[in-house]
Amino acid sequence: MNKLSVKGGKKLKGAVKVHGAKNAVLPILAATILTDGEVVLENVPLLSDVAVFCQIMCSLGVQIKQEGSTLTVCANGLDIQANPDSSLSQRLRASNLFLGPLMARAGRARLAFPGGCAIGSRPMDYHIKALEAMGASVELTDGCIDAVCSGLYGAEIYFDFPSVGATENALLAAVLARGDTVIKNAAREPEVADLAGFLKVCGADIRGAGTDTIYISGVKALHGGSYQVMPDRIEAGTLLCAAAITGGEILLCGYDGQSLAALLHKLHDCGCLLGQTAEGLSLTAPERLKAVDIRTQPYPGFPTDMQPQMMALLSVAEGATLITESIFENRFRHAGELARMGADIKVVGEVARIIGKPHLTGAGVEAADLRAGAALVLAALAAEGESQISGVEYIDRGYQSLEQSLSALGADIRRIKL
Repeated sequence: MNKLSVKGGKKLKGAVKVHGAKNAVLPILAATILTDGEVVLENVPLLSDVAVFCQIMCSLGVQIKQEGSTLTVCANGLDIQANPDSSLSQRLRASNLFLGPLMARAGRARLAFPGGCAIGSRPMDYHIKALEAMGASVELTDGCIDAVCSGLYGAEIYFDFPSVGATENALLAAVLARGDTVIKNAAREPEVADLAGFLKVCGADIRGAGTDTIYISGVKALHGGSYQVMPDRIEAGTLLCAAAITGGEILLCGYDGQSLAALLHKLHDCGCLLGQTAEGLSLTAPERLKAVDIRTQPYPGFPTDMQPQMMALLSVAEGATLITESIFENRFRHAGELARMGADIKVVGEVARIIGKPHLTGAGVEAADLRAGAALVLAALAAEGESQISGVEYIDRGYQSLEQSLSALGADIRRIKL
């Protein structure tokens, strides 16, 4: 249980590199269960969620070797009778991604309902619907999902909402199913396309990933291969907001900002100057940001994972802001902590109204989830005086050494080990 100590008031300036994407590497790791042979994954972020995910895989008989940001995975020894460790599964939401590949590879899966950050209801209905459409029998008993099949078959799957996790689970189940599968109203997130890119390297037949309709023709087997995980667009966005909230300048080395278009448009409207060159993506912030309204939406709309960070930024922008959270109903938990730092925020239902102030004040605050923790760090960077942020374990779930990246840009931030 550590804390972060931040002394605000310093303009961030410099160049940093974005680490690999947490939300891409976890489904890709789940996909390695489907392969025969060795898989080498590069640009893997060193995160607590990745470590827990790998622990679950090892408990299933998968061999994993790590050298820095490179993982070598071999699932040839998968124990088809084993179940993911329930105590580990309940620690992260992404454990639900074992359903699809275990059904495809073993014909059975028993999984405790997944955990993760308490940001709102994220039901498993769509995941179950997809598996049942492909021939699985699913029961919910004693807090577990029990699924069995005598073989998966291609099907037409339609989601009422473009769920990222359900799209990924359906994709993972379909690549070895007999026949063709069509996923309609699929999630279009870049991480879904990255998962498909990995599967195609291993021999899968997939078309349309990154659009709202994905076509999969089942193959008999997948082989090993090498793949580089995409950069983390949410880490990139957080670093851009860190520079913006402090009136600074930043270069994200080698980063292509195409997957962050919705955020970049809002930062531009706030008064930031953005540029894309061969070196990477740059941002130069004005002395005082301008207020903009935000509504979270599925990709390519404004990402819900950037809403808390933008709330922190808009707390010091000039003017009034309305933020509408349309994805998760419990994702304003950071608003109260920002108010402890002097932010003027009123929340009614799914809408937060913010009146920007010239300055925030350092305070002791606590992160309630991953992105809320990032928001509090950003607010502390812009605040007068010192802030201490507890709940750092949430931040470590999705950011590799965030304090080191910010320190490299000139922030006065350090980790206090308790």
